[in-house]
Amino acid sequence: MIDRDRFPVDPWRLIETRYTEDGVGETLFGVGNGYLGLRGNHIEGRGAHEHGTFINGLHETWPIRHAEQAYGFAEVGQTIVNAPDAKVMRVYVDDEPISFDDADVREYRRTLDMRTGVLERVVVWETPSGKRVRMRDERIVSFEERHLAILRLEVVVENSDAPVTISCQLLNRQDGAGVYAGTPVEAQGAGFDPRKAEKIAERVLQPAEHWQDGLRSALSYRVAASGMTVAVVADHIVETENEYSARTLIESDIAKNVFRVQAKAGVPITVTKLVSYHTSRGVPPRELVDRCRRSLDRVVVEGVAAQFQRQAEWLAAFWERSDVQIGGHDDLQQATRWCLLQLAQASARADGTGVAAKGVSGSGYSGHYFWDTEIYVLPFLTYTSPQWARNALRARVLMLPAARRRAEQLNEAGALFPWRTINGEEASAYYAAGTAQYHINADVSFALGKYVRATGDEEFLRREGADIAIETARLWATLGFWRVSDGRETFHIHGVTGPDEYTTVVNDNLYTNVMARYNLRYAAKVVREIAADFPEDYALLVERTGLGTGEADEWERAGEAMFIPYSEGLGIHPQDSLFLEREVWDLAHTPATQRPLLLHFHPLVIYRFQVLKQADVVLALFLQGNHFTPEEKRADFDYYDPLTTGDSTLSAVVQSILAAEVGYQDLALKYFEQSIFVDLHDLHHNAADGVHVASAGGVWTALVSGFGGMRDYAGELSFDPRLPADWPSLAYPLQWQGSAIQVTVTRDALTVEVRSGEPVPFTVRGAAFVATTEDAVVVPLADQGPVIAGRPTLRQFEGARREDGTRLSASVPVITTSIPVIEPID
Repeated sequence: MIDRDRFPVDPWRLIETRYTEDGVGETLFGVGNGYLGLRGNHIEGRGAHEHGTFINGLHETWPIRHAEQAYGFAEVGQTIVNAPDAKVMRVYVDDEPISFDDADVREYRRTLDMRTGVLERVVVWETPSGKRVRMRDERIVSFEERHLAILRLEVVVENSDAPVTISCQLLNRQDGAGVYAGTPVEAQGAGFDPRKAEKIAERVLQPAEHWQDGLRSALSYRVAASGMTVAVVADHIVETENEYSARTLIESDIAKNVFRVQAKAGVPITVTKLVSYHTSRGVPPRELVDRCRRSLDRVVVEGVAAQFQRQAEWLAAFWERSDVQIGGHDDLQQATRWCLLQLAQASARADGTGVAAKGVSGSGYSGHYFWDTEIYVLPFLTYTSPQWARNALRARVLMLPAARRRAEQLNEAGALFPWRTINGEEASAYYAAGTAQYHINADVSFALGKYVRATGDEEFLRREGADIAIETARLWATLGFWRVSDGRETFHIHGVTGPDEYTTVVNDNLYTNVMARYNLRYAAKVVREIAADFPEDYALLVERTGLGTGEADEWERAGEAMFIPYSEGLGIHPQDSLFLEREVWDLAHTPATQRPLLLHFHPLVIYRFQVLKQADVVLALFLQGNHFTPEEKRADFDYYDPLTTGDSTLSAVVQSILAAEVGYQDLALKYFEQSIFVDLHDLHHNAADGVHVASAGGVWTALVSGFGGMRDYAGELSFDPRLPADWPSLAYPLQWQGSAIQVTVTRDALTVEVRSGEPVPFTVRGAAFVATTEDAVVVPLADQGPVIAGRPTLRQFEGARREDGTRLSASVPVITTSIPVIEPID
């Protein structure tokens, strides 16, 4: 559990009371805005897990060398680049640097204030000669000014005169070595872990223009293989009544602005470092340097104080439309707000680029975008900051040309979105757990439909979004095929991998089929509505996509005939056509030293068992819950929950939501706490590589849809809450079709208020209501839904038999020389 002496509870601040250089702290105290991210490295710039400065989309490419090549394998990898580091502001007193390894530190406190967006650190240390030095540094990455970061340092020698030197630096850590290196230490020789970034041996950032002018320093580069360009310019403002001098150093990979101060006792020295970053896929470095200069010129005119004030105002508006309030639990409140802030820091100013799995907080997963965005992050954006959701969907629109090429390469029509990517091209070298996850297409289309339903943004749908629906539906229409059995036509999809990456390349994966069915139906509906109501837009749509007469009818026909697997014998939905034929993995008796499974067992070993990396069928039950009965949800949850390892951070939130819905309310809370503390408790031992952004998004969904009971099936807003037993209340805001509403759940009532906008119709457990700005609606609640004690276990398999009569049994893979005895069928 989290060390509360080191990290005390505060509902609005994350506080650290002891100095560390661990990578988890770098992640937890990172600041960003969706475009630019600064890891929580200390300004001394020395020991670190990863000296990280990341810019969304700034990447290098490299040829993927497959041990055995085959047609259609991904050919070019993409890895996020560590941008030049501007965080370094080293302090020397009596020409001695502060070094936390041997410094006599008297006070230490680091605080991330979630209301102001300011990261502040206060350190008091004493030199060997008895001089007491107080340092206070703070930084922001501006939400208002996308390209701006500000670092401010105040130094006071409290009890003596002393010479003080402050060395402000820009460093190319991407290509540096030793103390200047930016590569995660684990990537340099630790064991295999597919979640970490690739290491590129060759030089990545090729120097371009660099200069110093007064107190300004500039570095710029061209990325060697991808051709992208990046520039950083730093300006400095010195405020002190002490005498000081300045000197400079500029080279292609380092720039220094050094201030030598004759400090008087008690007289403060303040150095403010204004930093601007710009990147491009085609603009020359010199032009980017000019853009940085203009950004800084504007900030100098407006003033530094104005930037901090605007940051606080921006966040006040963010919390007004986003804050989820948990009554009586400040620890959960703190963790919830930290998660929601991470979503803003990962997506707010992504502005048409994707939202990476780690946002801009670290190099984990190489900075790639996954389906995580659409399923786990887009709901939060859609219901709180719709413009950000629109921007994220536009990123997928911009990927359509590459997605069309990828579909053609795989012998399909339409478009196939990449499993993992930065530039739109597939970057997954392992196709079985990558390219085969065709469900990414349905996930993107699902997010589009949810966004349009919740916002009413039909214009975006007609102008751009419909292209996504059409091209993804086309892929399903050619990937799937028809079969006739007992006079009934069914539509099947074979050779795919669902969300559960422990079961790959299967036939009729339930999640894929259910989501593809939605995709096909939605595309047909969109095409027909645009054709009927907006003939001019329809003509343009036909021109853009080559839409043919009758395509929508074929999509709808395939969707209606989609095969949904079901086992009459076990009374559940099989995860895929062969899943139930496998042996059951006994997770309860698997040693903790062999978890997560993907780091201790060959994929083929895992693939032979009924064992899940993450909830698969259960996720389908939530996303498409209006197509399953309560009894089916309960039966499926009971079956799959004991088989789910939770090795993926995407799993616990979904299990929490379904556990709450079917009645395992204590279990739902346990899963929720696993998800909310994924990073703060470092539960998966990889928080050092960056924030688990999708899990943070899932925390919001678990609160709002799990405990808050919100659903929007078929565009109808409904509530059926499941408030945990020891929570007095839960409150959350929503943006719904242009109206801002506030929902509050207590033990005995649900209240819906319309803060602004038109009246909002909704249902609570089937009863219909309408809330307006004049009249809030208070709905009495008889209970918080069904309550089931305990949790499902493998005991349910005792005596259970497959369709062919063979008995299910559970075991753990072990090395054996004996020949297994086949039990005869009774």
